[in-house]
Amino acid sequence: MYKRVRLRDTVEVPPEHLADVTPELVKKLLQDKLEGRMDEDVGSIVSVTEVHDVGEGAVVPNEPGVYYEAEFDALTFDPQMQEVVDGEIVEVVNFGAFVGIGPVDGLLHVSQISDEYLAYDGENQMLASRDSNRTLTVGDAVRARIVTKSIDERNPRDSKIGLTAKQVGLGKHGWLDEERKERAKAAGEN
Repeated sequence: MYKRVRLRDTVEVPPEHLADVTPELVKKLLQDKLEGRMDEDVGSIVSVTEVHDVGEGAVVPNEPGVYYEAEFDALTFDPQMQEVVDGEIVEVVNFGAFVGIGPVDGLLHVSQISDEYLAYDGENQMLASRDSNRTLTVGDAVRARIVTKSIDERNPRDSKIGLTAKQVGLGKHGWLDEERKERAKAAGEN
């Protein structure tokens, strides 16, 4: 889930910029420091959008810059347990598919895609069912539910998000469209 949050943090202004400490400079320094970082409380910081207040600078002994505390707005992405998300398949491997959801990827394990057996086709980067001829490949849009999450603040790319698409209303968008058409056809026949 994307959220706009108000945060406070301290940023170091290098000596060469001390003559021109403006909200724009502080915003750029905050963006360089924080964007792409993971925070357990707010999630992944996608963008620092606006600086509201820059405090008085503090000098720290044996440090070249001056440290300023700033209050600012940031756009964050914080995936919530049981949240339904739309994403795109970014990689297919023998044990499942990685789904891009916001700035992170979630794993859709092969056991959580379908009740059908899905065979891995490494040459074509796809998972395929022999029974229904359904396939899942890079670029496919999917809808899934977040069922596990383990956030690694030090290495955000090592964070793990587990997904499922086995529930009603979840799965590859094309499969969902087919199911809707079948239900509409069945309703029309009754």
